[in-house]
Amino acid sequence: MAFAPMGPEASFFEVLDRHRESLLAALRRGGQEPPSGGSRVASSSEVLVSIENIIQDIITSLARNEAPAFTIDNRSSWENIKFEDSVGLQMVSHCTTRKIKSDSPKSVKKFALILKILSMIYKLVQSNTYATKRDIYYTDSQLFGNQTVVDNIINDISCMLKVSRRSLHILSTSKGLIAGNLRYIEEDGTKVNCTCGATAVAVPSNIQGIRNLVTDAKFVLIVEKDATFQRLLDDNFCNKLSPCIMITGKGVPDLNTRLLVKKLWDTFHVPVFTLVDADPHAGIEIMCIYKYGSMSMSFEAHHLTVPAIRWLGLLPSDLKRLNVPKDSLIPLTNRDQMKLDSILRRPYVTCQPFWRKEMEIMADSKMKAEIQALTFLSSDYLSRVYLPNKLKFGGWI
Repeated sequence: MAFAPMGPEASFFEVLDRHRESLLAALRRGGQEPPSGGSRVASSSEVLVSIENIIQDIITSLARNEAPAFTIDNRSSWENIKFEDSVGLQMVSHCTTRKIKSDSPKSVKKFALILKILSMIYKLVQSNTYATKRDIYYTDSQLFGNQTVVDNIINDISCMLKVSRRSLHILSTSKGLIAGNLRYIEEDGTKVNCTCGATAVAVPSNIQGIRNLVTDAKFVLIVEKDATFQRLLDDNFCNKLSPCIMITGKGVPDLNTRLLVKKLWDTFHVPVFTLVDADPHAGIEIMCIYKYGSMSMSFEAHHLTVPAIRWLGLLPSDLKRLNVPKDSLIPLTNRDQMKLDSILRRPYVTCQPFWRKEMEIMADSKMKAEIQALTFLSSDYLSRVYLPNKLKFGGWI
């Protein structure tokens, strides 16, 4: 045993244990024996050779008096995206591309910036050192203009080289938090114990480097909002429902939070649940990113998605079932309705009939709700009643 249990009796977890068995059975039926670790990443030598080949192509073009160009897969079109239930959203093998030309006034600056960042990546990989995206930006903030420019170029390079972003030796600054029944060792040898207390542990910036993960957790709970996560910490939720792990990406998750959720799933195969607002933008969309990925990062889906994730709450049907008063609800805006319609048209909704039903309930009611709407019942209703009942009796979809 990794930790002394402090939570409910073993019978509390019977439905969760059966759910885990069904997840493992589904993996085996799909021809996937549960792997012992995470996804493979490209070696340093592979990345270096790929960059050298790109530079060689540029030199060849110049020798022919041709304007060199970068060819990059188009990550902004649903035509280039396919859905597989076992992976999520991923790019098709032969997708449409776009050219970043060195002789076009519209793209010459981007061509130069890609070349500059490629040279920085080459040096990082060659010297086996790492930098954050923020570090890259501040090497010449005036040239880059803003952080988003750097972020998009790094994603384009990752897609162009067909390697995961972590293989480029560029790290994201983590904003996520983790708490609960988990220990691990960071790359530099630091021992981390996430045992739930009044404070949580920051998600590491190099998920690939963490090792010796140990847990007895029966489930992982992804909490969309930091405020809700902190409230659950204050209510001692992790100990009351021990053993478990809680994670928050503080809204739309950063890459490291997604990588950590994926690593926990690949390593332990315990059920993973999401607790999000009953809101198209600030809830359902965020849950979809964890479960199935996003269009912009679809080229890295195998490293990021966890299709086994289940929607625990807040379900639109819960609002009627619990008689949440109308003055605790928020009317859907036109933007909300457009987002809801967009999600309902996505390919993965066809294999999620219960999700569709919940979203149709939201669309019909024209109302959304934050998790905090449950406080009308009692200030600790979420941690004392709602979540324990959902977990004990299988109230997820």
